[in-house]
Amino acid sequence: MEPAAPPASAPAAPAAAPGSAGLVCAQGRNLRAVLCQRCGSRVLLPGAATFARRELLLPAMRKKAAAAAAGGGGDVLREHWLVRDMFSFENVGFTRDVGNVKFLVCADCEAGPIGWHCLDDKDSFYVALERVAHE
Repeated sequence: MEPAAPPASAPAAPAAAPGSAGLVCAQGRNLRAVLCQRCGSRVLLPGAATFARRELLLPAMRKKAAAAAAGGGGDVLREHWLVRDMFSFENVGFTRDVGNVKFLVCADCEAGPIGWHCLDDKDSFYVALERVAHE
């Protein structure tokens, strides 16, 4: 499944989904800090991102040897934190270009990918809720 083309305009804040209960404020922003699941490093401060629904294919989170043995693979994820400015991140790294996409990883332990960024849309960075922790 290919990632959908970036929206032409900013999406409206969707209603919170069951997986995001307690994480989204009335304005659609993150109520809690976003952390790396593996090392606990802070990725985003509260209020730095907006909840968004979008189907994106992210490679599976595996160690390199396991990913090579499994032939890659990935997950279609639908709930994300949308960040409009890359300088809003506290701690994130980017992979090399994969086509016109860069994947987001934890800058401390390199766990990931935790998110997705299309090079055609410089102002949209998606962090998958299923791939991060919250405090």
